[in-house]
Amino acid sequence: MRLPRSARRSQLLGAAQEVFVAQGYHAAAMDDIAERAGVSKPVLYQHFPGKFELYLALLDQHADAMVGAVREALASTSDNKARVAATIAAYFRFVDEDGGAFRLVFESDLTNQQAVRDRVEGVTQLCADAISGVIREDAGLPEAEAELLAVGLVGMAQVAARYWLSTDGSIPRDAAARLLASLSWRGLGAFPRAGEPH
Repeated sequence: MRLPRSARRSQLLGAAQEVFVAQGYHAAAMDDIAERAGVSKPVLYQHFPGKFELYLALLDQHADAMVGAVREALASTSDNKARVAATIAAYFRFVDEDGGAFRLVFESDLTNQQAVRDRVEGVTQLCADAISGVIREDAGLPEAEAELLAVGLVGMAQVAARYWLSTDGSIPRDAAARLLASLSWRGLGAFPRAGEPH
């Protein structure tokens, strides 16, 4: 049965993700991906000219999902303590779900490739930009200071979530996210809202 182009593309990306996560980019072969997807190699090549393009498409998909999750967390409430908690929780969910997708984004063995490095750095920057906007608006801080705080929050969330996963979730995910949110809020909460007395 012929699938619509978007459904076929989604199927191929899913198969590629399984193969890349299981074998790593360098060991993965287009043959393996086609076989996992249950298609012929020519069908795979109709959608993606090569393995690198397939990897970039997968990276784009998950980078967009991560940035979307952070933006959604920030938009979910106007309470800043809850915003910090929702943002941290988004990182923990990202590393815990979706079949190892976070490894493609945060632990790529292809960061020596400019196109991959640009995308990986782009995820961090877009997430930091979204957070920085909220910090700037609420605390009235100069752009450079808000940006630095946002990058710090993103870095802490990313590294802590990946560390948590490497410990096989010895602390339940939601409890780990709350613990980190508490640490973050104790720092960020010290900045008064713009217009409030210091």
